[in-house]
Amino acid sequence: MLRRLDLRGYEGDLDEVLPRRSSGPGRPDAGDPDEDGPLEVVRAIIADVRRRGDEAILELGERFDGARPRSLVIGSDQMRDALAAIDEPVRAALEVAAESIRFHHEGQVRPDHEWQRDGLSVRSVTVPVERAGCYVPGGRASYPSTVLMTAIPARVAGVDEVVVCVPPGPDGRVADVTLAAAAVAGVDVVHPVGGAQAIAALAFGTRSIRPVDVVVGPGNVYVALAKREVAGRVGVPSAFAGPSEVVVVADASAPADFAAIDMVVQAEHGPDGLAWLVTWDESVADAVEAGIAKITATSPRREDIEATLAAAGYVVLVDGVVQAIEVANRIAPEHLQLMVEDAQEVAARVRHAGAVFCGPWSPASLGDYVAGPSHVLPTAGTARFAGALTVADFTKDVHVITADRSAITTLGPHVVALAEAEGLDAHAESVRRRLAAIEEADDA
Repeated sequence: MLRRLDLRGYEGDLDEVLPRRSSGPGRPDAGDPDEDGPLEVVRAIIADVRRRGDEAILELGERFDGARPRSLVIGSDQMRDALAAIDEPVRAALEVAAESIRFHHEGQVRPDHEWQRDGLSVRSVTVPVERAGCYVPGGRASYPSTVLMTAIPARVAGVDEVVVCVPPGPDGRVADVTLAAAAVAGVDVVHPVGGAQAIAALAFGTRSIRPVDVVVGPGNVYVALAKREVAGRVGVPSAFAGPSEVVVVADASAPADFAAIDMVVQAEHGPDGLAWLVTWDESVADAVEAGIAKITATSPRREDIEATLAAAGYVVLVDGVVQAIEVANRIAPEHLQLMVEDAQEVAARVRHAGAVFCGPWSPASLGDYVAGPSHVLPTAGTARFAGALTVADFTKDVHVITADRSAITTLGPHVVALAEAEGLDAHAESVRRRLAAIEEADDA
């Protein structure tokens, strides 16, 4: 089920021997996405939604999701009804998760920054966007946790209106547990729309769906590519939040069954994902592989697990922990689990990962639900330059600059010099006139 790659004794460039991650278009080394099909499909969907609005959304939903909702707008009353209808343990879990997520993100809220010098006052004000759109996957499963992980940071940031798009089930309805999560998170409106058409609707608007300022949330490759296509029309985080990924680094101290189940956890999300085990102990590799086979054989999501592992499931044998982290950094995975001795010290060597989980008692599942940080993480290698979804993704910095006469006197000549060097005479003249006015006033 897993392919083995033995790098023991290898001292060359890892990029030359690590498998190219071609499990989904849009990945950095998967080739030109234009040649792979999905980008062309996404562009056609966006154009159709822009042209025909709600009608296109409903037709596309029937084609791709096999569902046609009665209404494209679900209000707060229906969310509250769903919250009342779900089982109490699930409701309690949603509230515990929401509390952790809110607590973590409140710590990210930055105070205004201000400084004064030479008659110049500069204040940087953090301003939330007015409307945020949160995409929540569906179809294969319900993801109420993603509602919490996207909508709560938006609310903490101070966004005025938060809307959610989620694919409906075959009956055209959104699952009660998803609507209940929306109620807990304080979502204003839920739209039963999925896929690239949802991203297009959030970006450009339709009769039923108002356009937003920022679009966030994970999804399949079509959703992720659609977000890239509408970037510029709306704010889109730089991370490619696509199919799920995990790299587990394990030594002899790691319980093999823990490592096995944690690889399956991400693989069960379905196709185009990635699941790697990196170890310097062959007995660990054998035990984890056996555990994965046993778990997969009885899993209700066996088909998804096998598809993921067949396409991007690897065991990488390395010389030791240093080379293991070099491999992990090259992959830049969404989830990195360090099931090794002195995991905290090893974590200090990690440069590229969406989230790092240290030790056998810190599974990625904890981060998926209740740890607090958003589980919307960079995939497809974008952890090299992007991080998890945060409050900052829903805000912008506005600079408030105030200068008095002394600031113009002190700094004005430097503005003139730089403007003249750039050949921008009007820029220089705007300051020259002020300098002249100050000189005239002083002479009077």
